[in-house]
Amino acid sequence: MVSRSKKDPRTGSPLYNRVAVLRAERGLSRQALADAIGVNYQTIGYLERGDYQASLELAFRLTEFFKLPLSAIFSREPFRPMSEALYQEASSSRPKGRAKDLRPRV
Repeated sequence: MVSRSKKDPRTGSPLYNRVAVLRAERGLSRQALADAIGVNYQTIGYLERGDYQASLELAFRLTEFFKLPLSAIFSREPFRPMSEALYQEASSSRPKGRAKDLRPRV
């Protein structure tokens, strides 16, 4: 799930985040993530639902915890689904022409 915040009153644009996806990938509860970065577990829920925009301090805590760049967690543009990004990369790295035969050789 990719969360989208309500429009930022200063810029008029929403802020999208991947906090829920990253937390789920790592098998973390909201409480565990909150404890790790020093916030209340409700803050994580608000952030994931898009009801709260992270402060710069909180954004940096998340980048340090997940060991990812800020742009991998937050964006002003909607994120492409991870599967779309992965499968498009895989297909674009394959040489053009005949599809590779993945059957075992006998």
